[in-house]
Amino acid sequence: AKDYELRQYETAKWVSTVISGETQKEAMRQGFWKLFHYIQGKNEKEMKIDMTVPVTCLIKSGCTDFKISFFVPFEHQDSPPQPTDLDVFIEEWKAAAIFVRSFGGFASPEKYAEEAEVLARTLRNRGQPFHEDFFYTAGYDSPFKLFNRHNEVWYFKK
Repeated sequence: AKDYELRQYETAKWVSTVISGETQKEAMRQGFWKLFHYIQGKNEKEMKIDMTVPVTCLIKSGCTDFKISFFVPFEHQDSPPQPTDLDVFIEEWKAAAIFVRSFGGFASPEKYAEEAEVLARTLRNRGQPFHEDFFYTAGYDSPFKLFNRHNEVWYFKK
């Protein structure tokens, strides 16, 4: 298995919410439900949208705000329905080069932090410049999937 891969992501829209003043685990839970209600029809068109992966969480060092995001499915990228929950918003992520480290199992906040640290160390050792002050966690599985789970941590290339 490779230590990491470098992926190129195109510009794309994500639906996001920011949860403040909670633990990462609780923020993920609350954020997930807010976004889940959005795709279940809590939007201006009362439209159901397919659940996509990954579910990401932005972790900024020394910050207790967590931004949780769902990828907007391709068929809705041009004009995603507007959220009716004021805490939920559509945002466009610019095209970016992202260093990705993958791992299995059930990912706790501690495990994500540990894997991010390994990725950061590897990138520093290889002289790869990256934005060190934040990373993303990315989960690809439902909580009900027990085996062959896929998780990632992302650092953005400088």
